[in-house]
Amino acid sequence: MTHFKQTLRYQDTIKAFDCANSQDPNQEIEEEKSVPKELLYAQRMTKMLEDYTPEASEELFLAVRSQHLERWKLPRTNFPNDRKGYLKWRTQLKIYHANRAGELMQKNGYSGTQIQRVQNLLKKQKLKTDIEVQILEDVICLVFLNYYFAAFLLKHPEEKIISILQKTRQKMTDRSWQKALTFTYSDIELAILKKAFPKI
Repeated sequence: MTHFKQTLRYQDTIKAFDCANSQDPNQEIEEEKSVPKELLYAQRMTKMLEDYTPEASEELFLAVRSQHLERWKLPRTNFPNDRKGYLKWRTQLKIYHANRAGELMQKNGYSGTQIQRVQNLLKKQKLKTDIEVQILEDVICLVFLNYYFAAFLLKHPEEKIISILQKTRQKMTDRSWQKALTFTYSDIELAILKKAFPKI
């Protein structure tokens, strides 16, 4: 175990993130139990990072756990139903998650420098040059493909699904894409993946 995970400060902050996300009124079924949606998402993010980059920094583990912190409090329906509205929503979400993560980290004794680092990660600053921002992006994409792709297929037309898959691939490093190809997919998922990426 990475040494920081044994500290009370880290454990209490993770608990604070989880406590906040446990208030999510939206539920998902996991192992035949109803679980708050964003709590489950946060746990899946951490699990994926532990598998993908176990040596990641404390700040990156905190950013991963708070990636969707209290996301339901800023619903998509609060913004115009167009591309501009979508982009504004995504920008506001990053700011909200970063602010809430910072508040909870401060309560548990983290320094201003550490808080700022987590906030910068959550805001995806310097994506092209900051390796940890790219790892966060990789983990987000891997979690989507491993846990949410099947449900996504049921909600959208094939053309849109293919486009989203191709955009997702563009965000990923080759290392994370190779990991994604090791996941278990249904026949339907595999068929659409092969349409999006004929060479796989």
